[in-house]
Amino acid sequence: MNCVGVILAGGEATRFGGQPKGLQIVDGVRIIDRVANALREVADDLLLVANHPAASEWLPGVRTAADVRRGEGALGGLHAALSHARGSATLVVAWDMPYVNADLLRALRALGEAGADAAVAESSSSGRGVEPLCAWYGPACLHAIEARLNAGDRRVVSFFEDVRVSTLAAAEVSQWGDPSRMFFNVNTPLDLPPAPQP
Repeated sequence: MNCVGVILAGGEATRFGGQPKGLQIVDGVRIIDRVANALREVADDLLLVANHPAASEWLPGVRTAADVRRGEGALGGLHAALSHARGSATLVVAWDMPYVNADLLRALRALGEAGADAAVAESSSSGRGVEPLCAWYGPACLHAIEARLNAGDRRVVSFFEDVRVSTLAAAEVSQWGDPSRMFFNVNTPLDLPPAPQP
């Protein structure tokens, strides 16, 4: 199955003063580039989902698309990812996760392609117990997401009840690195690691 790597640049970044979080530098590299590099190793194509007017300039050569349904939160972002993937599966990563790695993404893709509609990683860092914004989603999820949005249920994992979900257990996740680091996300300027001293 073809798989599109989707960088999800959603949200208004209110805790970041409205500045695009993914353009911040971590260890000398923009977060968006770190995410794109990990996805390039695993996915067949890349897509940036963003509503910012300058988004098409962030990753030259990468297709950029906006939310189909504006104002629907993270679930609306997943809806856009699958809508613009044109029938392909997606590997979705939020653009504020600087330490996600290709090995984890490869494991999620393999788990999904083994017969699931969605493949997510177990995580103690998330209040949901899994990481829905670092996950693999098959085309069947689009209809399920649309149904939840139409019902006014914008919880990002709401549609999990309606599709076949496979979970990468925490013990397996830890094979690819420290989960607290891989799933770390930058929410405020204070989350950015200090710049190295000259």
